[in-house]
Amino acid sequence: MNLTKSSNPVFGQQAFSRSYSDTNEGVMTINGTVNKTGLMLAIVIFAALFTWNKFFGVYDPASPETAFSSVKLWLILGAIGGLITALVTAFRPQSAAISAPVYAVFEGLFLGGISAFFESMYPGLVMRAVSLTFGVFLIMLFLFRSGTIRATGKFKMGIIAATGGIALVYLASFIAGLFGANLNFLYGNGTIGIGFSLVVVVIAALNLILDFDMIEQGARAGAPKFMEWYGAFGLMVTLIWLYLEMLRLLAKLASSRD
Repeated sequence: MNLTKSSNPVFGQQAFSRSYSDTNEGVMTINGTVNKTGLMLAIVIFAALFTWNKFFGVYDPASPETAFSSVKLWLILGAIGGLITALVTAFRPQSAAISAPVYAVFEGLFLGGISAFFESMYPGLVMRAVSLTFGVFLIMLFLFRSGTIRATGKFKMGIIAATGGIALVYLASFIAGLFGANLNFLYGNGTIGIGFSLVVVVIAALNLILDFDMIEQGARAGAPKFMEWYGAFGLMVTLIWLYLEMLRLLAKLASSRD
């Protein structure tokens, strides 16, 4: 199979081109990938409701730290568990039928707690972030299916470079934080901070085009059936990233008006 790269780390060329010994179960289809994406999304939502309800079950505006403490361990579990299962799925796609749903559970636990925290500070923020995320998803899907935006070689390389640049900025920020450096100009609610978040949201949205393209190519090339789970997993990685960046952008905009 001659498939070009996606900037999504789980959708590299090798993901669809490597050889598998057992493909008797059938071949990958777009409908199958859509169904599995829907199932993973449902798992994320149900898991998120657990930490969301746990947070607001003890939430007191006068003492918000108590609510955060009630979900702190679940947040850590979700973040670490999500990272581990993501790596397992990325390096062993054959296990995606098991590891991808587990990844959805962990990410749901993490997203529920983080979302509740933002909601406690800015009521109504989460619903706006969810609505915008799905709105962007549908717009990107329409632009891809209509051929308005095509995943050409130059387009792919541009998005890959931009995504890599964002990853480097986050890495540099993390390392700088370890040494006590403060990068509020990027993460604050000033013009630069809001502009940075807007750029990241746009790049995350454009990554959806590459994901759609890789899934379509995998289906056309007759990839093994279990790659439907792998494709759904890769799409969820981008959607979760987009949602988190949308949440951050909206929070910056809300705080700038206070």
